[in-house]
Amino acid sequence: MKEQETNNKPGTQKEQITGTGKNPLPRSFRFSLYPECTTRTGMARAGILETPHGTVETPAFMSVATQGSVKALGPSDLQDIGAQIILANTYHLYLRPGIGVIKEFGDLHQFMAWNGPILTDSGGFQGYSLAHLRKLNENGIIFKSHLDGSLHEFTPEAVVRYQQVFGADIIMPLDVCEPSSANKIAVEKSLERTLRWATRSIETHKRDDQALFGIVQGGMFPDLRQRSAEMTIELGFSGYAIGGLSVGETKSQMHDIVKLTTPLLPTDMPRYLMGVGSPEDLVECVAQGIDMFDCVLPTRIARNGALFTENGRINIDTASFRSDNNPIDDKCDCYTCQTFPAAYIHHLFRAKELLAYRLATIHNLRFTIRLMEHIRQSIIEGTFESLRQSFHERFRPPDEQTRRAQKLKWLKAVGRGSLD
Repeated sequence: MKEQETNNKPGTQKEQITGTGKNPLPRSFRFSLYPECTTRTGMARAGILETPHGTVETPAFMSVATQGSVKALGPSDLQDIGAQIILANTYHLYLRPGIGVIKEFGDLHQFMAWNGPILTDSGGFQGYSLAHLRKLNENGIIFKSHLDGSLHEFTPEAVVRYQQVFGADIIMPLDVCEPSSANKIAVEKSLERTLRWATRSIETHKRDDQALFGIVQGGMFPDLRQRSAEMTIELGFSGYAIGGLSVGETKSQMHDIVKLTTPLLPTDMPRYLMGVGSPEDLVECVAQGIDMFDCVLPTRIARNGALFTENGRINIDTASFRSDNNPIDDKCDCYTCQTFPAAYIHHLFRAKELLAYRLATIHNLRFTIRLMEHIRQSIIEGTFESLRQSFHERFRPPDEQTRRAQKLKWLKAVGRGSLD
């Protein structure tokens, strides 16, 4: 087995929040909330997370750059659409190009020419999605590479060391993620192992210019979620993530777990919901107090011709768009909508032109980021509930049966080694 080596006035926010846990935000970080968020009823909040590579205005959506690249886009595209922070994956970067290659370039920021903040995931999700290619034990996860079949051991200590080489602003510990159908005994066992691995991760982490977030697990079981939250907070992290969701459960189950778990997390530290990012879920989970999100959905469906509009998704390759001279969404300010008619995007998909993927991805990510900008502004202005209501009146998501079928199809694809 191998192991490789915007513009805001500072005076409108609270003073620095250091956190109540044993491991507050490092000195090079700062998380502050707008005062209005602490005086109004409701959980939705707006703030600023300052990192060594720039500030992130929350609530924020992180574009997914699994292998150090947001598919079809370059760094300048990401800047143009307003991306503040991106997410990369330790498992995939470890396999290709390898820890050593990235180290030669200094860090991941320099390797991929992205100067903004980066969060790196640990590879724990791959322990779930590649279950047929891995073995779990107390020491870590042994993966059989989906690329060439070679064996690699991921331990909590090794994963932290890899992410320290990456130089990401925020890093995640190795955890154990169970499917939504897992029984309580299995989920409890994984929860306890995740906590033991979290302790080992804290002991290994040495960089004071990185924030190490803890991950709350517990599946679909409220009592296990509460126990996980309490014990993870007791360990002391610089922020807290809710993991183990968007793994096959219904939307109502996911929303219930978020609603239960978020109030258990410290109010003065960042809260991150992992792997959730459909527009309707962003609105609802911000309402529960979540600050950070990531998801492959906007980029993945873009490459299949599914594009967001204020009324819901459209399939741009259908015949109705063949001669449509209007933009995809006349409310959208992205390069795609400001430059091309829907008919041209339709043509690109029908002709299988590579430009289709770039223009569609630009649109879906800008739609998502612009939604977050509007949500944030409405929280500051005290009009979030009005935005929430009007959004749900307009936006029509796929029905639950279709959504779950699409999700299961994607989970099977990532289980075969496909990415985002």
